[in-house]
Amino acid sequence: MYKLSADLALVQTLDFFTPIVDDPFTFGQIAVTNALNDVYAMGGKPLTAMNIVCFPIKTMDISVLREILRGGLDKMREAEVLLIGGHSVEDNELKYGLSVTGLIHPDKVLFNHGAKIGDSLILTKALGTGIISTAIKVGEASPELMAKATSCMTQLNKKTSELMIATGNVHACTDITGFGFLGHAGEMVEGSDVGLRINSAAVPVFEGVRQLVETGFVPGGLYRNKDFRIKQVQKEKTCPDWLFDILFDPQTAGGLFFSLPQKQANVLLKKMHDEGISDAAIVGEVVAEHAGKIVVI
Repeated sequence: MYKLSADLALVQTLDFFTPIVDDPFTFGQIAVTNALNDVYAMGGKPLTAMNIVCFPIKTMDISVLREILRGGLDKMREAEVLLIGGHSVEDNELKYGLSVTGLIHPDKVLFNHGAKIGDSLILTKALGTGIISTAIKVGEASPELMAKATSCMTQLNKKTSELMIATGNVHACTDITGFGFLGHAGEMVEGSDVGLRINSAAVPVFEGVRQLVETGFVPGGLYRNKDFRIKQVQKEKTCPDWLFDILFDPQTAGGLFFSLPQKQANVLLKKMHDEGISDAAIVGEVVAEHAGKIVVI
């Protein structure tokens, strides 16, 4: 973030990655959604974007790139973001994403810390896209599950962010991406004087992901996330092992995770459901006990 004046600041972010689905158009949509969501997580409004492209021109037909860019532009138009340029390089591995610039009021920036005791915690999208993507690569994900995951990963957090900002009293917010749910939740309380209590049964998870986890379709990033954060997390017996693993699953274009007073959380959750954000759920609370740590029940 760069402050321009007393009431205006720039938000800038950058994100790009390799394909996680086979369809080029859909990959473009997912990559753009993922990049824009970083701005929404801060409470900002994305305005302009520049394409970032790495493409193996000698081994892949240019029509693939054309479809990727078309999918990306489709999501930018939905978000009312103007594409103003970009840069491409030849690479042995295909990659695509965006550099994004947005605007925000300097006094209304949402950070991934600042949660207060008694706050409720809301998560707005189901977990499991990393596991599903792993299964897709080996042809073991059902068409129905693939469709649900793709729909989730191409859903902008624009409306979610607008509803969240309208409450005016969100204390902390982050989007759930590569570090997994508990990884990003850990950042929210790391080094702070508050802790989190997560009700695992309330966490939205894609139907069918349990079977994939128990069959062994687990991305390497899940294990890395778990190894990195496990000392900060206490699992109670009420949380089954398969669900605990999903809480570390690296997400792409995941939902928002934020804290706000309990009364406002209930009202906001109803508004989100009314607006079609059906997976949104209250998944826990901010507590005074076990400061800097997370208990999963």
